[in-house]
Amino acid sequence: MHIHYLSHVPFEQLGAMEAWFRRRGMPISHSLLFQGDSLPDPEDIDVLVVMGGPMGADDDHVHDWMAAEKALIKACIGAGKKVLGVCLGAQLIARVLGADVTANEHKEVGWFPVYPTTAGKDDSIGKLFSPQAHVLHWHGDTFAIPKGAVHLLESKGCSHQAFRYGDHVLALQFHLELEADSATALCDACPDDLGKGPWVEDRERLLGDEQRFEDARHLLGRVLTAFLGKQP
Repeated sequence: MHIHYLSHVPFEQLGAMEAWFRRRGMPISHSLLFQGDSLPDPEDIDVLVVMGGPMGADDDHVHDWMAAEKALIKACIGAGKKVLGVCLGAQLIARVLGADVTANEHKEVGWFPVYPTTAGKDDSIGKLFSPQAHVLHWHGDTFAIPKGAVHLLESKGCSHQAFRYGDHVLALQFHLELEADSATALCDACPDDLGKGPWVEDRERLLGDEQRFEDARHLLGRVLTAFLGKQP
């Protein structure tokens, strides 16, 4: 199962997903879009992972690679490839599927619980978060749920946290993949996001509990197993 991931900024890579893929012998390739890397042919990959970034999902006029990236996501979805989006990646999937991406009422930055929706409680992935799971958020925008998708998760700060489209597309607004070092790099790169707000934690609190990162890593493994069908 060949994994290809798209990275928009140096400080948002696969994180804990990389070790999970490598333990299962999955080849990994990437396109570092901020370096001008080329995009793959959908026929050459099995799984497309679209990572996060501080840009907006409609910033095609700012980033000359974004239109081509959206075309690749659309082609992979149409070809039935597994497509996983994280944060910005989830928003890009939503846009490709015809849904709006807009500013959320408040920034959501820090560890806050997500809850399965009514549909999510009966879903193979949504139920993994029951009755709730504390996850690391870092976003100011939010996506609408695309037509035909299943709304899986919500939080008090943002009602649209995850959706599944068919059995081959999964969009997660939050970060299960971030490890302590990559979260530190994100704090260093985007310190202005750590200002005051009802759903914003300061740097010390966000980074201060290593167990939360460990719990997220275990939950990530369960989500990947359910989504990709690979046993641990």
